[in-house]
Amino acid sequence: MMRTTVIAASYALDWIIGDPEWLPHPVRMMGRAAKAAEQVLHRCGSGRRFELVSGALVAVSMPAATFAITSAIIRLASRRHRAFGAALDIWLSCTCLATRDLLDEAAHVLHSLDVGDASHARLRLARIVGRDTETLDESEICRAVIETLAESLSDGIVAPLFYLALGGAPLAMAYKAANTLDSMVGHRDEQYFFFGRVAARLDDVANWIPARISALLICMAAQAMSANRGFEAGRIWLRDGSRHASPNAGQVEAAMAGALSVRLGGENHYGSERIVSPHLGREFYKPDRVAAVRALKLVATASLLGFSAAWLFTRGKRRAS
Repeated sequence: MMRTTVIAASYALDWIIGDPEWLPHPVRMMGRAAKAAEQVLHRCGSGRRFELVSGALVAVSMPAATFAITSAIIRLASRRHRAFGAALDIWLSCTCLATRDLLDEAAHVLHSLDVGDASHARLRLARIVGRDTETLDESEICRAVIETLAESLSDGIVAPLFYLALGGAPLAMAYKAANTLDSMVGHRDEQYFFFGRVAARLDDVANWIPARISALLICMAAQAMSANRGFEAGRIWLRDGSRHASPNAGQVEAAMAGALSVRLGGENHYGSERIVSPHLGREFYKPDRVAAVRALKLVATASLLGFSAAWLFTRGKRRAS
């Protein structure tokens, strides 16, 4: 099946069904495989050098194995029946995308705030962010929603589209394996400082181009929704994008701060660890519900723009070949 058709069908399917929890999902399987590999390796040895080497082995082998397995499954299914292979290709591609799920989860948090149930909003927020949510006030809840919308636009929508356009479902699944591994072990705490170092660096490399494309898409979406907002998003992106500790998250968060005229960054807690990040858009006010709703619309628009770019890219490649 032509890659343009696969991208269009998988993107549409993601908007229609999202990520229902009852449906088996490859990312959850990747998470279980990563946890099993970690437990086996930790029983085999210890020490900084061992953790660094064993973590590097997992970081490299898991995406490579995912690529090989995905390619083999699609090829074997296509040999069995062409339509079965095409359907499997579309479904696997769809599982790499997260537009519907991201927007639904963020909307649930904001709806809880709308009805005055901040406690439920914090519980829903904990499903999509890693920071502690128990003590967050309304403004901090809105900030968390906006920041995770910006980051997830990059690693949950644009990056998978980018890799689908470049190499189809196998490459997109390999990216999801690297991204999943980073989310599990790519932390700077005592437990994963050495074991997760290569996974974190690999994820940084994989997301470097998609993050900057995502920031550009936020600027374009902001300009389409409101005159001159795109230019302000670009200004804050260029000024503050490199202030964040992450080489990629800061790009999209800075563009989002400028697009919404809100101040992002600040203090977050992860268990017993307190992390303070620089403010992005420091001259603006704290986020509120109105800004968070606008962020939802921005991400939906940017997602559509990203899909259009991926589809046009694959169409151009096909014509050139």
